[in-house]
Amino acid sequence: MKPTIYDVARAAGVSIATVSKVINNTGRISDKTRMKVNKVMEELRYQPSMVASALTGKRMNTIGLLLKDLANPFFAEVARAVEDRGQELGFNVVMCNTDNDSDKEAGYITLLMQKKVDGIIVATDFRNHTILKDLVSDDFPVALISQEIPELAVDSVLVDDYLGGYQVTNHLISLGHRSIAMIAEDGRSSLGRIRGYRQALEDAGIPFDESMLITCEATVEEGYRTGGRFLDTLNPLTAIFASNDLLAVGVMKAARERNIRIPDDLSVVGFDNTILAAFIDPPLTSVAQPIQDMGRQVVDFLVKRIEGENKMKQRVVLMPELVIRNSTGPAKAH
Repeated sequence: MKPTIYDVARAAGVSIATVSKVINNTGRISDKTRMKVNKVMEELRYQPSMVASALTGKRMNTIGLLLKDLANPFFAEVARAVEDRGQELGFNVVMCNTDNDSDKEAGYITLLMQKKVDGIIVATDFRNHTILKDLVSDDFPVALISQEIPELAVDSVLVDDYLGGYQVTNHLISLGHRSIAMIAEDGRSSLGRIRGYRQALEDAGIPFDESMLITCEATVEEGYRTGGRFLDTLNPLTAIFASNDLLAVGVMKAARERNIRIPDDLSVVGFDNTILAAFIDPPLTSVAQPIQDMGRQVVDFLVKRIEGENKMKQRVVLMPELVIRNSTGPAKAH
C-alpha cells in the first residue's frame, strides 16, 4: 500500500495538519519539525496528493460522516438526517462506513482529507482516538452524534441512554417480570443503557445477576445466537432487553424456532425504534431516539464551528421515548 499522510504524521510524531503545512509551506512550523517531516516523507517515499491542500483553509462546503454500520437501520436514518440538514445549509455529505475498524478509520480520514472536507461528524465508536485528537488539536471541525468522548473537546449530540435503559427495564418490571436478561451492544452507548437496566432492577429490589447480561456485536446474527443461549440456559426467563433493534430481531427469531411465543411466553424490547420495530411480527416495543433532531443539531454545531462561530464545546442530551407495541406483555406465571 502507498503511504498516506497519516502514515507520515504518525512516523514523524506530528499531526496531519502539520504535515500538510510542511508540504504547502504554510503556517508557523519550526525548522526542526520541517526537517523531520521532510525526512520521513523521503524515507517512506510519500508522494503528496490532494491531501496536501486539504487543511489549507479553502472552503469546499463538504462534510464527512463516519458511520459504524450502514446495515443497521439506525445509522441509515442518522445518515439521512445529517444529509438532509447538510443540504439545507448548502453542504454536501460524504459517507464512510467504518465497521468500527481502526484501519478503515485511518483510511477514511485520509480519504476525507483528499476530498477536502470542511469538517467531520463521527457516528461510530471510533477506536483510533489518536487521529481525532490530532484533528481537534489543530482546530479541525469535528462533532459527535449518538455518543461522546469525554477526553475530546468537541461538540456532541446524544440521547440519554441511561434513561432509555431505565425506561425499558421499569416497563418490564411493571408487567410483573423479575427475570430480565439484557443483550448489550459492544459500544459506548450501551454503557448508559446497562446502567439504567441495573438501576431499575435495584430500585425494584431485584438482584442483578451477571449471567443475565451479555455483550456482543450489534447484529441480527449475534442477537439470534445470544438470545438462543439465554433461552436454552436460563429458566425461568420471561423478558429480554436488547440494546438495539437488530439484536431484538435476532432474539425473536431464536424464540420462534423454540416455539416460544412473544409476548405470551417471552417479552422482548429493542432500542432505536427503527423501521424494523414497526414491521416485524409482533411489532417490537422499542426506545425511540429523536434522530431527526439529533442530525439537525449536530450539523448546526459543525457548520457554526466551520464558520468560526462556536468557541466553547457544546453537549446536548435529548430525551428518549419508550414506544410500547405488542412484543411486551404480562409476565407468565411459573
